[in-house]
Amino acid sequence: MDDLDQRLIAKLRADARASVAELALALKVSRGTITNRMARLERDGIISGYTLRLRPDAARDEIRAWASIAVEGNQQKVIRTLLGEPGIAALHDTNGRWDLLAELRVDNLIQLSATLERIRAVPGISATETSIHLQSYRG
Repeated sequence: MDDLDQRLIAKLRADARASVAELALALKVSRGTITNRMARLERDGIISGYTLRLRPDAARDEIRAWASIAVEGNQQKVIRTLLGEPGIAALHDTNGRWDLLAELRVDNLIQLSATLERIRAVPGISATETSIHLQSYRG
């Protein structure tokens, strides 16, 4: 995946209902380029489907977790790669022991495991630590 793929995925994560024309305009490429990129990303399994976002309290069966991530080397390249990961709902820059904090949202533990494996395989990630979200006391 190149930079355009990463930017396209980021736009789709923000609005999966965006039209091809809107995406092309935002990314400054032709509609044909967007259509071809989306078809390839779907065919290669990078995009496995399109979804909607619910309020956190409306998604009762969803597994949420937080992955703390340590980065060695080019953090911006790691960030671009992680923004294309379908299991990552939000990605935050932080300070302290960890460089990034990823909010993970998946349907089951198998998907959580697969998401964590993909995250750990990203070049430049040197360590991760994950905590599963059990309950919120204040929204």
